[in-house]
Amino acid sequence: MAKAWNPTSWQAFPAEQQPDWPDLGDLDRALKQIASYPPLVFAGEARSLQTTLGHVAAGNAFMLQAGDCAESFEEFSAVNIREKLRVILQMAVVLTYSLGVPVVKVGRIAGQFAKPRSAAFERVGQLDLPTFRGHMVNDPTATEAARVAAPERLVQAYHQSASTLNLLRAFTKGGFADLARVHAWTQEFVASSPEGRAYDQVAAEIDRALRFMRACGVDTENNHNLHEVDFYTSHEALLLGYEEALTRQDSLSGGWYDCSAHMLWIGERTRQLDGAHVEFLRGVGNPVGCKIGPTTSADFVLELCERLNPARVPGRLTLISRMGADHVEDRLRPLLHAVRDSGHPVVWVCDPMHANTFTSSSGHKTRDFDHICAEIDGFVRAHTAEGTWPGGIHVELTGDNVTECVGGADKILDSQLDDRYQTVCDPRLNARQSLDLAFHVAEILRSTGLA
Repeated sequence: MAKAWNPTSWQAFPAEQQPDWPDLGDLDRALKQIASYPPLVFAGEARSLQTTLGHVAAGNAFMLQAGDCAESFEEFSAVNIREKLRVILQMAVVLTYSLGVPVVKVGRIAGQFAKPRSAAFERVGQLDLPTFRGHMVNDPTATEAARVAAPERLVQAYHQSASTLNLLRAFTKGGFADLARVHAWTQEFVASSPEGRAYDQVAAEIDRALRFMRACGVDTENNHNLHEVDFYTSHEALLLGYEEALTRQDSLSGGWYDCSAHMLWIGERTRQLDGAHVEFLRGVGNPVGCKIGPTTSADFVLELCERLNPARVPGRLTLISRMGADHVEDRLRPLLHAVRDSGHPVVWVCDPMHANTFTSSSGHKTRDFDHICAEIDGFVRAHTAEGTWPGGIHVELTGDNVTECVGGADKILDSQLDDRYQTVCDPRLNARQSLDLAFHVAEILRSTGLA
């Protein structure tokens, strides 16, 4: 890795979006406690993901990165984890079957507890309160005491991440993800919908294909690729003290890895080239990502590529575009052109959620399903024009039947947002909308000749 880097070198750089911890002694004790704990993931797993993402960069695979906007301490349960994984697996099956390429499955899970905010304080009634920054920092309850940044929440986030990872590994390797159970990955409110029926048709065709393979003498029972899936975790590397505490030196390669997740990304608000977040992630061996918004210049992107992937390792760097439905095609094409001509082996992923957020007439922060689809369409058209590969999507979703994003097959209305608006931060797609989106992505890629 780059010279003069160590896990603490970020501390010499300006760090945006860090909480105002009231007691630095308590913070130091919490971080030392986390540093004494086992790693959450292993360096070899991160290297495996990077190799797989290298196939995405080459146009031979597709990345599905999905999960909660912000994980919650209060809604932590095996059922919630299972249902979120189920939706991601359903989407992956649709994309794999439709596109004919492997789908790399990466969850926004087991660590996505902190959120950047546009302001340090917010007005609630007659109170000016510190902004809620995610459950690993403070509590969303609108009181002064609840909004104090509490370092013990960092420790709780570690333990919840460990429990979540344990369950994910059991589900993905212990039979739940078996392709022979593809029909079982349905929920009542999905199975009764048009997109659910389309999914059932895909599942039936997969069943027929498996029967055909067995009839031809293929041993499908002992082929682990049909019974298990590789599932990786990711989150925004926002709280750098926590990330440093989980950074370990790999005994095999000697390199440093952030063992809080397989993949880490830098957000739109913290991607300063001379900032602490770029400094920290340039030195870890994990695959890393960076959000790219509509004001990003080609020169900035090229410099970012040099900082985060100077060795030009395929799969090391993912650029996650979040331009907005109205801007994506025009703003993205110059960046695609510049990176393509520079020879950097970048994975390009579309985040169609964050630049399409608005406040509805009912006062809820929401997203329109049509706008989400429109950004993906523009993302694909830009890649088609530049001869590059639209490598994946990055979406916020839940397995619950929430009403947080308007539109979709159920045509959720503004007036219905109050019915089941449960997010702790940003609005998420529900299971029906998520599956509908997977079919839309497959259709737009096929219609442009890319799949």
